[in-house]
Amino acid sequence: MLKVDAKGKMQKEKGGEYELFGLPWYVFAILAVIVLISTMIGTLPSGMIGALSFMIILGTVFNEIGNKLPIVRSYLGGGAIVAIFASAALVYFGIINESTTEIVTNFMKTNGFLDFYIAALITGSILGMSKKLLVDAAIRYLPAIIGGVICALGFVFIAGSLIGYGGKEAMFFISIPIMGGGMGAGAVPLSQIFASNMGQSAEEILSIMVPAVALGNAVAIVCGGVLNKIGKKSPQLSGEGQLLRKFKNDSSALEAESQKDKRLVTIKNLGIGLLMSTTFFSVGTIISKFVPSIHAYAWMIIAVGIIKIAGWLPERLEICCNQWFQFIMTNLTPALLVGIGIAYTDLGEIISAFSLTYLVLVVVTVIGAVIGAGAVGYLVGFFPIESAITAGLCMANMGGTGDVAVLSAANRMELMPFGQISSRIGGAFMMILSSLLLQIFGKGL
Repeated sequence: MLKVDAKGKMQKEKGGEYELFGLPWYVFAILAVIVLISTMIGTLPSGMIGALSFMIILGTVFNEIGNKLPIVRSYLGGGAIVAIFASAALVYFGIINESTTEIVTNFMKTNGFLDFYIAALITGSILGMSKKLLVDAAIRYLPAIIGGVICALGFVFIAGSLIGYGGKEAMFFISIPIMGGGMGAGAVPLSQIFASNMGQSAEEILSIMVPAVALGNAVAIVCGGVLNKIGKKSPQLSGEGQLLRKFKNDSSALEAESQKDKRLVTIKNLGIGLLMSTTFFSVGTIISKFVPSIHAYAWMIIAVGIIKIAGWLPERLEICCNQWFQFIMTNLTPALLVGIGIAYTDLGEIISAFSLTYLVLVVVTVIGAVIGAGAVGYLVGFFPIESAITAGLCMANMGGTGDVAVLSAANRMELMPFGQISSRIGGAFMMILSSLLLQIFGKGL
């Protein structure tokens, strides 16, 4: 049988029958065979039905494999990294047919499954947080982001100069794109900014940036798993998903929120949580229409945060949103990671960028983000591991998809709101910073 642990993860009880996705393994195997036969002969239903069944089957299998492999499980993020990169490899080597790839890609991008998932996580995790923790963490968070950015850009400038790549080239074409918030909200607008200052076409600049973003995302995911392992070996550095140090042993500050997870989960509660999370996402898109310079995710975080701090939402509705978040995270995370691997991870781009010099500079950037965010985060009262993951790695990954992958590898999905602040507000900060740096250092690039 399965039970739910303190973080909402499903765990198999000792002595019970071996299970996959909460089912006896042989029942799951029958379902998997049916879905795979449908995939192979081209009859997988289009839309949500076909995409979800395929992604859940693949995600469950890859997650189980990743969590059993010793080195992968302990140091590389376990099931999360296997689900992403094994799925990407299936596409790259043509093992998945084009129709299935199209079904999953459309479900992730056109039909908005990624937005649906992130909306549930943002709403539920913020409303399930202590109000005091939310206020205190928000005030301290920007310095941690800035610390990560300064170290990432500074480290790569030094490394690029030392190994002959060029300090400015490494900073502008590798480090800034990696720290810029992904592709759509990062590399694409950054290429436009660079083009207007350098006299090159945006397409040419983007072709240089894309491999850095893709490889940086892969390195960030691996680092998420490594930091989780470091946190277990050095518990004084880790809050085990708790960002602020002063709250780790302050049970009174979190008592009300911790009780919410113990309330009875009902079908009605889950339905309310579904409606609330999707409506909050609509709030973000409405505001973004009038202030498009800031992403809808960021506006959603701000709106939910204000409502939480002001106490405008009845406690019962906060409980519903938190239970919906737990339901989505427990049941659909491996499936989402498969979707990220198929729809967002181009293994060809990662392989094409894989030279020793390039890899070194990408790794230096990500490690710089980890060190800077962890050190400054500690100074402002955060646990270094949590600060390095959220303010560091979630700046260095590929936006929303990268946040899910990194936090899953680090086993800290409850930190999604802070990851999204890094990707969205931090990404906007990088555009402003890159414009200023181009004016100062851009000549001669």
